[in-house]
Amino acid sequence: MTPRPSMDEAVGLLEGELGPRPPAAPVTEDLWLAFLRFGRRRFHVPDTPDADGLLFQYGIHAFDGPPMFTLDLVRQFEVSDSDGDHDHYVQVHCELRYGLTPALEALGSFDSWFFHDAGDDLEAWAQELTERAAWTAIHGLEPTGIRVYRERV
Repeated sequence: MTPRPSMDEAVGLLEGELGPRPPAAPVTEDLWLAFLRFGRRRFHVPDTPDADGLLFQYGIHAFDGPPMFTLDLVRQFEVSDSDGDHDHYVQVHCELRYGLTPALEALGSFDSWFFHDAGDDLEAWAQELTERAAWTAIHGLEPTGIRVYRERV
Protein backbone atom coordinates (compact mmCIF):
# COMPACT_ATOMS: atom_id res chain seq x y z
CA MET A 1 0.00 0.00 0.00
CA THR A 2 1.41 3.39 -0.93
CA PRO A 3 1.60 5.95 1.84
CA ARG A 4 -0.98 8.70 1.87
CA PRO A 5 0.29 12.17 0.94
CA SER A 6 0.50 14.84 3.61
CA MET A 7 -1.84 17.81 3.61
CA ASP A 8 1.20 19.95 2.70
CA GLU A 9 1.06 18.34 -0.76
CA ALA A 10 -2.64 19.11 -1.26
CA VAL A 11 -2.37 22.37 -3.23
CA GLY A 12 0.08 20.84 -5.71
CA LEU A 13 -2.06 17.74 -6.12
CA LEU A 14 -5.20 19.83 -6.68
CA GLU A 15 -3.42 22.01 -9.24
CA GLY A 16 -2.24 18.83 -10.98
CA GLU A 17 -5.84 17.60 -11.25
CA LEU A 18 -7.03 20.96 -12.57
CA GLY A 19 -4.39 20.94 -15.30
CA PRO A 20 -2.76 23.89 -17.04
CA ARG A 21 -4.59 27.23 -17.05
CA PRO A 22 -4.59 28.85 -19.61
CA PRO A 23 -4.71 27.99 -22.56
CA ALA A 24 -7.63 25.61 -22.08
CA ALA A 25 -10.76 27.37 -20.86
CA PRO A 26 -12.49 24.80 -18.63
CA VAL A 27 -16.14 24.98 -17.76
CA THR A 28 -17.44 24.46 -14.24
CA GLU A 29 -18.18 20.79 -14.82
CA ASP A 30 -14.57 20.10 -15.87
CA LEU A 31 -13.29 21.77 -12.71
CA TRP A 32 -15.83 19.95 -10.54
CA LEU A 33 -14.74 16.58 -11.95
CA ALA A 34 -11.09 17.49 -11.30
CA PHE A 35 -11.99 18.49 -7.73
CA LEU A 36 -13.77 15.15 -7.22
CA ARG A 37 -10.66 13.27 -8.41
CA PHE A 38 -8.71 15.27 -5.85
CA GLY A 39 -11.45 14.59 -3.27
CA ARG A 40 -11.20 10.83 -3.75
CA ARG A 41 -7.49 10.90 -2.87
CA ARG A 42 -6.94 10.13 0.78
CA PHE A 43 -4.42 12.10 2.84
CA HIS A 44 -2.51 11.45 6.03
CA VAL A 45 -4.73 13.08 8.66
CA PRO A 46 -5.68 12.43 12.30
CA ASP A 47 -7.94 9.45 12.92
CA THR A 48 -11.18 11.35 13.57
CA PRO A 49 -14.42 11.41 11.55
CA ASP A 50 -14.15 15.10 10.64
CA ALA A 51 -10.40 15.23 9.90
CA ASP A 52 -10.81 15.22 6.11
CA GLY A 53 -13.77 16.96 4.56
CA LEU A 54 -15.01 18.44 1.31
CA LEU A 55 -17.16 21.55 1.07
CA PHE A 56 -19.24 22.73 -1.89
CA GLN A 57 -20.45 26.28 -1.37
CA TYR A 58 -21.65 29.17 -3.48
CA GLY A 59 -23.00 32.66 -3.17
CA ILE A 60 -22.44 36.27 -4.14
CA HIS A 61 -19.35 37.89 -2.61
CA ALA A 62 -17.26 41.02 -3.05
CA PHE A 63 -13.92 39.90 -1.59
CA ASP A 64 -11.60 42.21 -3.51
CA GLY A 65 -13.70 44.08 -6.05
CA PRO A 66 -17.25 44.18 -7.38
CA PRO A 67 -19.73 41.50 -6.30
CA MET A 68 -19.33 38.20 -8.13
CA PHE A 69 -20.96 34.80 -7.98
CA THR A 70 -18.43 32.46 -6.36
CA LEU A 71 -18.39 28.67 -6.30
CA ASP A 72 -15.86 27.56 -3.70
CA LEU A 73 -14.75 23.92 -3.70
CA VAL A 74 -12.86 23.29 -0.47
CA ARG A 75 -10.87 20.45 1.09
CA GLN A 76 -10.53 20.80 4.85
CA PHE A 77 -7.97 18.95 6.97
CA GLU A 78 -7.80 18.82 10.74
CA VAL A 79 -4.41 19.49 12.31
CA SER A 80 -3.70 18.05 15.77
CA ASP A 81 -1.22 19.24 18.36
CA SER A 82 1.56 17.07 19.82
CA ASP A 83 -0.92 15.52 22.29
CA GLY A 84 -3.29 14.49 19.48
CA ASP A 85 -5.87 17.15 20.33
CA HIS A 86 -7.46 19.42 17.72
CA ASP A 87 -5.31 22.48 17.00
CA HIS A 88 -6.74 24.04 13.82
CA TYR A 89 -7.91 23.31 10.29
CA VAL A 90 -6.20 23.82 6.96
CA GLN A 91 -8.43 24.53 3.97
CA VAL A 92 -7.42 24.17 0.33
CA HIS A 93 -9.73 26.19 -1.92
CA CYS A 94 -10.55 26.01 -5.60
CA GLU A 95 -12.47 29.25 -5.94
CA LEU A 96 -14.37 29.81 -9.19
CA ARG A 97 -15.67 33.32 -9.92
CA TYR A 98 -18.36 34.36 -12.38
CA GLY A 99 -19.85 37.66 -13.48
CA LEU A 100 -23.30 38.33 -12.07
CA THR A 101 -26.34 37.41 -14.11
CA PRO A 102 -29.98 37.33 -12.99
CA ALA A 103 -29.88 33.50 -13.09
CA LEU A 104 -26.83 33.36 -10.80
CA GLU A 105 -28.22 36.02 -8.46
CA ALA A 106 -31.41 33.98 -8.12
CA LEU A 107 -29.43 31.00 -6.76
CA GLY A 108 -28.72 32.73 -3.46
CA SER A 109 -26.23 30.88 -1.31
CA PHE A 110 -25.74 27.24 -0.38
CA ASP A 111 -23.23 24.94 1.29
CA SER A 112 -22.87 21.20 1.73
CA TRP A 113 -20.20 19.16 3.55
CA PHE A 114 -18.86 15.64 3.04
CA PHE A 115 -16.44 13.96 5.47
CA HIS A 116 -14.32 10.91 4.75
CA ASP A 117 -14.55 8.38 7.60
CA ALA A 118 -17.94 9.66 8.76
CA GLY A 119 -19.87 6.87 7.05
CA ASP A 120 -21.09 8.89 4.07
CA ASP A 121 -20.59 8.03 0.40
CA LEU A 122 -18.63 10.54 -1.69
CA GLU A 123 -20.26 9.52 -4.97
CA ALA A 124 -23.76 9.88 -3.52
CA TRP A 125 -22.87 13.33 -2.13
CA ALA A 126 -21.53 14.45 -5.51
CA GLN A 127 -24.60 13.11 -7.30
CA GLU A 128 -26.89 14.96 -4.91
CA LEU A 129 -25.12 18.23 -5.68
CA THR A 130 -25.31 17.80 -9.44
CA GLU A 131 -29.03 17.08 -9.17
CA ARG A 132 -29.68 20.50 -7.62
CA ALA A 133 -31.33 23.09 -9.84
CA ALA A 134 -28.29 25.34 -9.33
CA TRP A 135 -26.11 22.84 -11.18
CA THR A 136 -28.15 23.43 -14.35
CA ALA A 137 -27.30 27.14 -14.11
CA ILE A 138 -23.55 26.74 -13.49
CA HIS A 139 -22.25 23.45 -14.92
CA GLY A 140 -21.58 24.78 -18.42
CA LEU A 141 -20.30 28.22 -17.43
CA GLU A 142 -16.69 29.26 -17.92
CA PRO A 143 -15.40 31.00 -14.79
CA THR A 144 -13.95 34.48 -15.24
CA GLY A 145 -11.39 33.60 -12.57
CA ILE A 146 -9.97 30.53 -10.85
CA ARG A 147 -7.99 30.81 -7.63
CA VAL A 148 -6.34 27.92 -5.80
CA TYR A 149 -5.02 28.68 -2.32
CA ARG A 150 -4.48 27.31 1.16
CA GLU A 151 -5.45 28.91 4.45
CA ARG A 152 -5.38 28.15 8.13
CA VAL A 153 -8.77 28.45 9.87
